[in-house]
Amino acid sequence: MNRLLAWMGFDPTQHNVKTEVFAGLTTFLTMSYILAVNPIIMSDIGMDKTVIAAVFATLVMAFYAKMPFALAPGMGLNAFFAYTLVQMMGYSWQEALAAVFIEGIAFIILTFFKVREAIVNSIPLDLRYSISVGIGMFIAFIGLKNGELIVSSESTVTTLGEWTPTTLVAAGGIVLGTIMLARNIKGALFFTILIMTLIGIPLGVTQIPEDFSLISLPTSIEPIAFKVDFSHFIALDIDYYIIVLTILFMDLFDTLGTLIGASASANMINHDTGEIPRLNEALMADAVGTTIGALCGTSTVTTYVESATGIMEGGRTGLTAFTVAMLFFVSLFFSPLFLMIPSAATTSALVLVGIMMLRSIIHIDFIDISGAMPCFITILMMPFTGSISEGIVLGLLSFVIVKLCSGRYKDITPTLYILAFFFILKYVAPLL
Repeated sequence: MNRLLAWMGFDPTQHNVKTEVFAGLTTFLTMSYILAVNPIIMSDIGMDKTVIAAVFATLVMAFYAKMPFALAPGMGLNAFFAYTLVQMMGYSWQEALAAVFIEGIAFIILTFFKVREAIVNSIPLDLRYSISVGIGMFIAFIGLKNGELIVSSESTVTTLGEWTPTTLVAAGGIVLGTIMLARNIKGALFFTILIMTLIGIPLGVTQIPEDFSLISLPTSIEPIAFKVDFSHFIALDIDYYIIVLTILFMDLFDTLGTLIGASASANMINHDTGEIPRLNEALMADAVGTTIGALCGTSTVTTYVESATGIMEGGRTGLTAFTVAMLFFVSLFFSPLFLMIPSAATTSALVLVGIMMLRSIIHIDFIDISGAMPCFITILMMPFTGSISEGIVLGLLSFVIVKLCSGRYKDITPTLYILAFFFILKYVAPLL
């Protein structure tokens, strides 16, 4: 047992098994919505569901990277896969899967040669902390929206939602979770999710199906496994190559943003150098997960921002990721039970973690406007665009432009010049 824990980076003198397991439970419950959302998205294009890729990728994170991050098919990337590539652009899902597979191989190559790590190290320290703050704002916004505390408005874009059983559960969870955290109760976020799920039953928020069955046998992945079609890649289709680069770009900065943001907020980052321990290993786990995921028949696998909830519960080793992976495996047989957890019950975890991730703002220098503006753009654009990668791209691009035009060339690394060039192409190419 001790040897198994050691393989996951667990040190009994520094870590606690109960804490790591509770962290994994919290992460899983917070991201369990993908068990319902992912099949809906993929079924729209005739694909069956699978969580095998999530299990495999998270196990790689646990044993190879020894980090507390969970991986699964990314929701934004799934939507791009299903609705843009397949429905809008007319590619078959087999051809789209091939694009994901190729992107995964490219990721492995970039990670092996430490290109992704070089990109992280080229990001100015203040911007790295602003990524953490931006992600905090982003996931808090997601939590408030899931709990219907914030709703769409034609006049003001968003507005306060009406008081309903759903919003009462969401708001009650935020208050209860805050009190439990203030009283230093271990597993506060996890217990809050469970308590609000139970409270939601008599309120009608937690739905128990009439034909509820605790056990459900998983469906075979044979119809979608190893069904990649490389015909467009072999035919040197330029549009197809651009699609691969687009997926690569989206996955790259979503993953980097999550790793930087969650690590910074949990003091897992060196405040002097900005380095993240075992970063390259974590990136490799993400890359391998994407590649294997494509072969299993699912879209891009990425590191989930909800991992921050488990990290805030004290998860620091691969044991947290291992717990998530095992719960995903169990969900193959007990998915009806996990699908009962309403979004309103997880609102508290997302909002409270968002609050805690704001701590990184104290490390940002807002006195120098040439650095403050890019940091502000990064923080602002993540929740406003609904995209971690867009926030990072706009923040880095504004950093290069402002520093260059104000004559502060020494603040810009060669890597940032290269990235800025590709960022400009990203926004200009659609106009050509």
